[in-house]
Amino acid sequence: MDASDHRLPRSYLFVPADRPERIDKALASGADAVIVDLEDAVAPGAKGAAREALVTWLEQGSHGPVAADVTQHQREPVSQPALLVRVNSTSTAWFEDDLQACAHPAIQGLVLPKAERVDELARVTAALPGRALLPLVETAAGMDGARALAGAPSVQRLVFGSLDFQADLDIEDDGDALLLFRSHLVWMSRLGGIAAPVDGVTTNLQDPAVTAADARRARALGFGAKLCIHPRQVKAVHEAFMPSADQLDWARRVLAAAQAAGGSAVAVDGKMVDAPVLLRARALLGSAERG
Repeated sequence: MDASDHRLPRSYLFVPADRPERIDKALASGADAVIVDLEDAVAPGAKGAAREALVTWLEQGSHGPVAADVTQHQREPVSQPALLVRVNSTSTAWFEDDLQACAHPAIQGLVLPKAERVDELARVTAALPGRALLPLVETAAGMDGARALAGAPSVQRLVFGSLDFQADLDIEDDGDALLLFRSHLVWMSRLGGIAAPVDGVTTNLQDPAVTAADARRARALGFGAKLCIHPRQVKAVHEAFMPSADQLDWARRVLAAAQAAGGSAVAVDGKMVDAPVLLRARALLGSAERG
């Protein structure tokens, strides 16, 4: 994975490392990326067993998912999701062992929780060069250091650990109260020259409309992806990060009008079409093609 790759994931689906039977299901869920979790989803007393379960799963062979619930002759390979691991933070006793477990070539990137300083990231890149690094910004110190984190080597994009961040700052509301911080991560990512950040999880698993609304808000604020904690959230996230039919119709009309004008001033829907508008229209159509 590369920060310049326009096919970067829109959805990152967590799966606990101590439930290895769920990893293949997650890979076949349609999510763009799967994060095998060694941190929050695993109890302290189960960390070692979870790590061993991940290593065993990795050593079992190929991990190309196939479409589920079809007969053998109907099986067709589906696109391979990116495989990442969320290790335990650098301050824990589990960190070094987690890094060793992530040396397997199937693991394309690491998610580092409680990321606050560049030297923490350097420990990961020194141990596992060539892996994409996604720092989780989930503390006040991490938010303060977001500009430096975004500019560190191997960092592909920042991830907003919104729940832990709320706990760190004693913020009850996950909406307007976090707008400043979400926009800050988008801004710092742009200054760092990396991909748009990943928004935090939606804890509501029953109502897809809640996930959809959260994902649309993230997209409107400039995020490029969202964390998921259940496969049923993936579809809503993908739809939110794709241009709507109305947006695509507008983009096509803008480009057609500009081409017909041959460089002269032109308006679409009563609004002037200038260079930024053309860029937006091209970006929407490009996003649809990549999707």
